[in-house]
Amino acid sequence: MPSHLQAAKSVVCAYLDDMSRGDPANAAEIISAHVAPDYRWRGMHPFNEQQGAQAVVDAFWAPFLSSFAPVMRRNDVFLAGDNYARDDGTTWVLTMGHLMGLFDKPWLGIPPTRKIAMLRFAEFHRVEHGRIAETALFCDILHLMLQAGLAPLPPQTGAHLVQPGPMTHDALLFAEQQEHEGQATFALIKRMITDIGDPGKYARREDELRQHWAGDMIWWGPAGIGASYTIDRYLEQHAGPFRAHLHDRVFHGHVAFVTEGNYGGFFGWPNLSMHNIGGYLGLPTSAARGEMRVVDVYRRKGDKLAENWVFIDILHFLKCQGLDVLERIRTVPRT
Repeated sequence: MPSHLQAAKSVVCAYLDDMSRGDPANAAEIISAHVAPDYRWRGMHPFNEQQGAQAVVDAFWAPFLSSFAPVMRRNDVFLAGDNYARDDGTTWVLTMGHLMGLFDKPWLGIPPTRKIAMLRFAEFHRVEHGRIAETALFCDILHLMLQAGLAPLPPQTGAHLVQPGPMTHDALLFAEQQEHEGQATFALIKRMITDIGDPGKYARREDELRQHWAGDMIWWGPAGIGASYTIDRYLEQHAGPFRAHLHDRVFHGHVAFVTEGNYGGFFGWPNLSMHNIGGYLGLPTSAARGEMRVVDVYRRKGDKLAENWVFIDILHFLKCQGLDVLERIRTVPRT
C-alpha cells in the first residue's frame, strides 16, 4: 500500500492533470470533482480568501484562463509532507513553478503583450480524506507587470528575471523519498530560522549565514526585491535593506511547513508584520503596520542550504500602507 504521502500526491496529481484541460467554462466542474465541500482557498491580493470551488473560479481561475489561454503548468518542485508548523496532523503537497500562457487579454488591469508570459507560482494543497481541503496559491503579479512593460516600483537591488527551478533538476518528488532526508532538511531550515530570531548569537550577520547557507547560495526573491547570488550579495541586496528599513518585526508563525528529500517549504498568512521606517521598496515612512504573506521553498545540499525561492504578497504589503498598485495601473493613463 502506498504511504499517506504518496496517496496525497496522487490526489493532487489527478487534480493538476484535469486542470491542464481547464477553461473558464469547465474549471468549476473540474475543481469541484477534487476538493472538499468546504474548500478553503487563499490567494495573493486582490484575490485573498475564497470559500468553495465556484468562488475560486470566479475570483481567479476564470479570468486568468481567459487572459492567458492556452495555459501550461511548468512544475519545478513537487513534494509532500506532514505539517511541522502546527501539531494538527495535516498533510500538504507543495508544488512550484510557472504558469505559462499567451497573454492576449488584460488581467487585473495589466495590458496584454500577445507574447509568452511566465507567472511564477507556489501552491500548497492540504489533502484530507482523498480530497483537497485547502489551497494556498502565491503568484508573482509584480513580475508579470514587469514582463508587460510596467514599472510599478522604483528600481530595486536584486535581479529581475524568469527564475529557473533547482540547479540539480531533481525536485519533482513523485516517488517515495527516504524519511531521514526530509527530517535533515527540516532540521537545517529550523536551525536557520531559530538563529534569525537570536540576533545576538553571532558577532556578524555573515557569520550567522555561513552556518546554514552555502557560499554560492542563490536567493530567488520576488519582483520588487529581485534575486541575489552568494552570501555577500544577498546581504547587500536583500537582508541589509530589509533589516535597515523594516522595524518592529513580529513573527506570526506558519500555516504549513513541509519537507521531503532535499526540499522543503512553508507559507504564512501572514508570516510577519512590521513598520516601514522609510526607504523600503521606495516607500516613505508609514505609521501603518505592513503584513507580509510569505512562501519560502528551499533546496538543501548536504548540511547547507543552496537555493531559496521566495514569494511575498507585496501588493498586499503595499496596500496595508496605503498604496494600491492595481488601482494605480488602472487609473494612470498610458500612451
